[in-house]
Amino acid sequence: MDVAWEEAGWERLTRRTGRRRLPVWDCTVGLVVGDDSVLIVDPGSSVREGALLRAEAERLTGRHVTHIAFTHGHFDHVLGGAAFAGAEVYGAVGLDAELSAGREELRGDAVRHGLDPADAAEAADLLVVPRHLVSGEWTLDLGGVQALLANVSPGHTRHDLAVLVPGERETVFCGDLVEESGEPQAGPDAVPAQWPAALDRLLALGGGDALYVPGHGAVVDAAFVRAQRATLAARFGVSGA
Repeated sequence: MDVAWEEAGWERLTRRTGRRRLPVWDCTVGLVVGDDSVLIVDPGSSVREGALLRAEAERLTGRHVTHIAFTHGHFDHVLGGAAFAGAEVYGAVGLDAELSAGREELRGDAVRHGLDPADAAEAADLLVVPRHLVSGEWTLDLGGVQALLANVSPGHTRHDLAVLVPGERETVFCGDLVEESGEPQAGPDAVPAQWPAALDRLLALGGGDALYVPGHGAVVDAAFVRAQRATLAARFGVSGA
């Protein structure tokens, strides 16, 4: 089965988890495979891309994608959601209102970053917002494995969600709170003074031996997250680094 994943462009992380690094923006899509259900973490940057991901995930797992978790509300992490009809969608509390009010901003941001204008318009028109809002922690029973959704915001944005999956090694899908392939991006919706504390929450969730999956880049370990925390604390003048 691992060979099939590799041939499809997916990286198998543990028996229950995998991920795919998407082209163009190197955005990570996470996959959590239960006996009964399948969770996608960040479903891509367009409806077209989301449809491809759904087909790949269902072919690899033999199951329908039943749940989506948005780690935050940036276009490359949410605009594929409409391709997953019927899936239950989760996000940090407040993300629903932000996305509902920001469709045009999302469309414009996607086009500025190079997404085809027609694809961006379609995705904005069909934008899916989370129905299930996480204020603290929320456990999803996928059958044989439980995924913990944790609101660790604010940091990279005001609505950051992490996904912890137990296993032979715990896997933490970090969203853009952690980036490996470039410097962490602090846009106008970032809360820099709280970002190091959000990374502390990630480290407390996963512990010292977990696999930490960044929003962009290669999988890292706890030492990398600690080092990035120290760098961000110094960059933003936050004490306690």
